[in-house]
Amino acid sequence: MKVFVTGATGFVGTAVTRDLLAHGHHVLGLARSERSADHLARMGAQALRGDLEAPETLRRGAELSDAIVHTGFIHDFSRFAAACAVDRCAIEALGAAIEGTKKPLVVTAGVAHLDAAGPVAVETDPGLPPSDRYPRASEAAARALRDRGIAASLLRLPPSVHGRGDHGFVPMLIDMARQKGRSAYIGDGGNAWPAVHVNDAARAFRHVVARGADAGTFHAVAEQGVPFRRIAEAIARGLDLPCVSLSDTEARDHFGWFFGFASLDQPTSSARTRATLGWAPSGPDLLSDIREAGYFSPERADAETP
Repeated sequence: MKVFVTGATGFVGTAVTRDLLAHGHHVLGLARSERSADHLARMGAQALRGDLEAPETLRRGAELSDAIVHTGFIHDFSRFAAACAVDRCAIEALGAAIEGTKKPLVVTAGVAHLDAAGPVAVETDPGLPPSDRYPRASEAAARALRDRGIAASLLRLPPSVHGRGDHGFVPMLIDMARQKGRSAYIGDGGNAWPAVHVNDAARAFRHVVARGADAGTFHAVAEQGVPFRRIAEAIARGLDLPCVSLSDTEARDHFGWFFGFASLDQPTSSARTRATLGWAPSGPDLLSDIREAGYFSPERADAETP
């Protein structure tokens, strides 16, 4: 199968690309630069030059392929609403390109903003609608495509997709602790972050692609919920800094724009995903990776992908 992957040189996209190639698939990766194209070539993938803001390129990639995996996103929190608008338009362009076919489209979403009916979020819980506070519309856009008969699946990722080369939320917390001189959590720190190793997430994407036109909503969650206090303590140990509990007011000052994520309490199940896909995560857990996967290495910045 030939799979078009957006974000193919990002942290998650690189793992998805390598996993697909290792299992006999061909990958056409969206490359916004010559450096990205070279990175794809070294992995054994083909590059399609363009970016998420070029709908004609996205349509071309979808037309040339048997399936699409959309992991691309502009991770610029200074213009988050604009990045979310680009993401929505990209999903709509990819969907329009495969309308009337049975080609599967796998859209990346998150577990952090679900309208959970119980204390543990499950796959059948709907995503919250986009809002001024959180304008990301990946889930809404994919569901709109599904309503039109397009085979758009959702794969929801947890707030920590971890592993060597990670430059997501845990590295942000590490950098914040370095700058502030302390690692911190809110209250008793019992709020739970679900997590998954990046290679397990990549396998989940491949399993969803293999379902073809049988679309659904899935959770790439290996750990249902890691207490935020334990994450903060692991960071404190790695940096040899104190670890402190903060009140809400103190935490808003310490974490700034990140406060909403630092206070996130969203235990999440993947039982239905495991049963339906036969997905069995086997990678290291989050706290082990924080200790052992180079999160505190001075070379970490050099590990960022093209």
